[in-house]
Amino acid sequence: MRATSESVEGNKVRLSVEIDEQEVDAVLDEAIRTLTRQARVPGFRPGKVPRPVLEARMGGAGALRAEALREAIPDFYARALADTEIDPISPPEIDIKGGEDAGAVSFDAVVQVRPAVAIPGYAGLEVTVPSPVVTDADVDSQIDRMRDTEAELVEVSRAARDGDYVTVDLHGTVAGDEEVVAQDDYLYEVGSGRVVPELDEQVRGAKVGDVLAFSASAASQSDAPEISFRVLVKDVKEKKLPDVTDEWAAEASEFTTVAELREDLRTRMAQMKAFQTQLALRQGALNALAELVDTEAVPDVLVDEEVRQRVHDLGHRLEEQRIGIAQFLAATGRSEEEFLEELRAEGRRAVKGDLALRALAEAEDLEVAEDEIEAELQEMAGRLGVAPTEVRERLTRAGRMAAVRSEQRKAKALSWLLDHVVVVDEDGAPVSREDLQAVLGGTDEGAEAGGPEEDAASAENGGAHDGAEQVEAGSDAGASNVEAGA
Repeated sequence: MRATSESVEGNKVRLSVEIDEQEVDAVLDEAIRTLTRQARVPGFRPGKVPRPVLEARMGGAGALRAEALREAIPDFYARALADTEIDPISPPEIDIKGGEDAGAVSFDAVVQVRPAVAIPGYAGLEVTVPSPVVTDADVDSQIDRMRDTEAELVEVSRAARDGDYVTVDLHGTVAGDEEVVAQDDYLYEVGSGRVVPELDEQVRGAKVGDVLAFSASAASQSDAPEISFRVLVKDVKEKKLPDVTDEWAAEASEFTTVAELREDLRTRMAQMKAFQTQLALRQGALNALAELVDTEAVPDVLVDEEVRQRVHDLGHRLEEQRIGIAQFLAATGRSEEEFLEELRAEGRRAVKGDLALRALAEAEDLEVAEDEIEAELQEMAGRLGVAPTEVRERLTRAGRMAAVRSEQRKAKALSWLLDHVVVVDEDGAPVSREDLQAVLGGTDEGAEAGGPEEDAASAENGGAHDGAEQVEAGSDAGASNVEAGA
């Protein structure tokens, strides 16, 4: 079999495939044997139907050959994709040029591919990330949170203020004096907004013995009836936090002194901040690169596929939680149209990121060696529990080896991007990558969060459902694409 490719108008490629008569005959004989096994003809056992009988039932030898060709061409098409390293994004348009009746077979397959997009200025991108520096104020705040869990409520004689706790009798009636709220000795945190905002406004500044009267309605229900509230303030308490002493540190932690506790908190917070900064750097760099892509250059077919995959993934997650899509939409307060519009916007951003990384790999001439491909196949094989040779065979049959190579190039492009963007904090001060890695123990925790597939195929990087999923699908993907387009 020989396959050549040429670019045609509209981000499409024409594959021209020629199959020698001997190879055609071998493949057609196998296809006909398969049809024979599948045929159910009265008087003959499955697989024992003579070819002349099968031809007669199908409308003649020509009809049988046409059916056999229809079954065989998807495999030839998948092999042609592998030979030419074409990575299609839509089903092909198949046009058989010769050999429909006898002899060698030739056909053209016109298929859409990803456009080559421009990313002007990619070498000078700047990314703003949260500062990884841990300040004394950060440590103080964490200490205060620890103290807060052991705070005591102490009665005070002053007026209530935010953060205090008041004990109240809370009653509310609607028209006709029907009581809908009745709670005595209710302990309420001033400023928490747990009932209605008006309650905070009233008790803020109130003292023991004050009787408060006001009207309000449930903030979450625009058509809710107005409630007339009556509140008696019975006491006011403030939080008393324990003093920060070595004795307290020994009781509240595994450390014997406050200094040791503070040092441990500083170290842990530094690691967390460094990790968060790495994630922000990764996401910010991808977003900045994607913004360089002209939205008009993004094919709708890629956006449609990204949306379809996101809906599919969400459906699986909801199914695991036994939640229907209607319940999900109700809980998030969105209509189906609003939700799909959001998904489409996210999908378009993801596809822009995908195209931008591919363009960066091309611009920087980032190539993937065969040993790197082999390592990726080994990793896929380990996840799927099959031999690497079987993974390669499945991907080849499905015409997806080019996609694997593309994913590897995108991973390299992402690494290049993370190494070359200018990184600053919110104040514009440079952020050192070396310092981040030193805090994380010399390991790029951001990279450890996902392998090459995850890096290049994250939610904001899009267009990347071509890896192990394609292996599991086997050659069916190639066949279904051909049949859809033929």
